[in-house]
Amino acid sequence: MPTLLEDRPTPRNGSHELVVRVTGDSPSNGGGRPERRRGFTFRGAVTTALLAGVAVLLFLAVGAFSGLLSIGNPFGTTRVDRTSPALLKELSNLSEYHAAQGTFLVQVDLEDDVDVLPSFLAGERTLFKAIGTVDATVDLSKLSTDAVQVNGDSVTVTLPTPTYGRSIVDPLRSEVIDRDRGLITRIGDVFSDDTNNERGLYLVAGKKVAAAAKESNLVTRAERNTTVMLEGLLGRLGYTDVTVSFEKPAPAPKNG
Repeated sequence: MPTLLEDRPTPRNGSHELVVRVTGDSPSNGGGRPERRRGFTFRGAVTTALLAGVAVLLFLAVGAFSGLLSIGNPFGTTRVDRTSPALLKELSNLSEYHAAQGTFLVQVDLEDDVDVLPSFLAGERTLFKAIGTVDATVDLSKLSTDAVQVNGDSVTVTLPTPTYGRSIVDPLRSEVIDRDRGLITRIGDVFSDDTNNERGLYLVAGKKVAAAAKESNLVTRAERNTTVMLEGLLGRLGYTDVTVSFEKPAPAPKNG
């Protein structure tokens, strides 16, 4: 604020000359001491907070590596199972003897091309390793009235030829080995919500497992196992001569 310092005469005419000097007073905090600048105080607070944060992180890191402090995985997830109880849909009587089972490994290599675009822009290629099983069964409900012929200690049993069951691909042992997608396909997948994306792979794998079962000796193994089972069972009943025969070749396996 302006401050009146002195009133002194001029040397020539004796008139007085008023001299005013403007000085700036330093702001005070009430005690006469100048306050510190606010910028300096803010920087000090930020520095203190950063040092405190670094100290806490170092403490946690040392505790975690030394084993004295266990904080677990801070990015871990918790699974909540909200599945509703299972509903019984149907009860069926089984009259099949599962005589043999084959386990098959197939690799599905599927490629979807877009004709007008190169593969690095659009399209998809998937390599899927599938492990599936097929059972060979004997349907005992189809036994004819003269299927069992007894003559003293001899017995002859005529059975339907073992048939192929449905191919079943095991989801726990099957997996996608590799998947290559074009740039446009990747962008499209971000905005899509296809919950049946893997269904097509399992359907193709099921067909290949069924075809592999048809080319194997699964039915022959089933006939042999059934014969051994009946010979042992009927032998314990007192029959010394047991003959087991089968009617006709098995049809092609069904796709699961």
